[in-house]
Amino acid sequence: MLSTIAIESLKRRKTTALLTLLSITISISLLLCVDIVRSQVKTSFTRTVSGVDLIVGAPSGQLNLLLSSVFNIGTPTKGIDYKSVASLKSNKQVSWLIPLSLGDTHRGFRVIGTTNRFFEHFKYGDKQALALTEGRVFEQPLSTVVGADIADSLGYTVGDKIVVSHGLGSVSFNNHDDHPFIISGILEKTGTPVDKAVYVTLQGLEKAHSGPKSAHTSLSRKKTAFLNGHSTNEHEHEHEHEEPTQDNYDSEAFTPESVSVVMLGLKNRVTALQLQYQINQSKKEPLMAILPGMALAELWQIMGNVEALLLGLSGLIVICALIGLATMLLATMRERYQEIAVLRTIGAGPFTLLLLIQLEAMLLTIVSAALSIGLVAVLMSMFKPWLSSTYGLFLSSPLFSQSSVIIVLLILGCTYLVSLFPAIAAYKRGLHAELNSN
Repeated sequence: MLSTIAIESLKRRKTTALLTLLSITISISLLLCVDIVRSQVKTSFTRTVSGVDLIVGAPSGQLNLLLSSVFNIGTPTKGIDYKSVASLKSNKQVSWLIPLSLGDTHRGFRVIGTTNRFFEHFKYGDKQALALTEGRVFEQPLSTVVGADIADSLGYTVGDKIVVSHGLGSVSFNNHDDHPFIISGILEKTGTPVDKAVYVTLQGLEKAHSGPKSAHTSLSRKKTAFLNGHSTNEHEHEHEHEEPTQDNYDSEAFTPESVSVVMLGLKNRVTALQLQYQINQSKKEPLMAILPGMALAELWQIMGNVEALLLGLSGLIVICALIGLATMLLATMRERYQEIAVLRTIGAGPFTLLLLIQLEAMLLTIVSAALSIGLVAVLMSMFKPWLSSTYGLFLSSPLFSQSSVIIVLLILGCTYLVSLFPAIAAYKRGLHAELNSN
């Protein structure tokens, strides 16, 4: 009976009740959205790179190695000798290996030298593989594959030529103009640092760095061939095989002197800690191996204060909405004196009036919470593809975690406490009427 009376009472004040319902719904929706995004951002952040079991580089600190190799931030390590890379490649525990050479840029974007294995094995999000919107992977030594953001911002298409620059500054005076790279493919948008990187072949990168030396080497070879009694044409014919064509190009065949970082995929992830210890204890060359998941978790702890701040601000908004609910109930109390008098005549005591006011507040909050959950679920499902492609936010199911349930319960508890003020006012009114009647 109390529920029926509470609903009818709210219907009589439907304008103020609907406005209050709207404000509470928006507030709870905002809080739930922040909570979901907070948890999903953390999950997506730790999945910036997935499927990579170990990252190996020169000793420089765990976070520095992670930032330079995965996020393209900071200064790359000094590099590791390719003999160490070959040793890792031959390890029985290693399934695949991706070498990365860092230290160059193109118009402010990082340039990364690698092989076709990068596009085959590197994964992000929920183990999603890289895909191309157009073109193909490396087809010749001077091929390059660019990220989606670079293609969009600079207007690149397959077949365009680009020039890389030495160093990490946005402006460089050492451009490798003699060895332009040809765009062979453009990657699909991932919402990760991959979108803002230029990928070139290790062979092409070393060729670009050689610069004028290549011409000097060619003259030296011709001079040596002449002194040895060989014709220049014969000598050039002997070295024709050194310049691979598009048909026979194999990005794995070239072995540079050194690389900056190596990403490893293991046959069995259980052996990751064991191999990490072996690499860190290597005596041939100082190396450092890190577990990407642990490094990402450590980095997130540093950034964790931001999520707490957002959650706190959303909580304050909800509290303000609940205070508005209490204000609405108190403001309408003077209008309800006649209603209270009618209830008193049919036998409603002061405690019944107190319960009635609290029930009205709880009904409004429960309906608002239900509407908020439905609204957030619809919005998240609608924007799921856009969030994943634009911001790299991969929403997983279920959206509402244990923290969301706790938030709703806390809001109901706060509603009960806030509604005590108008409920006590109604109780006092009923008590005063009861004393007067006696």
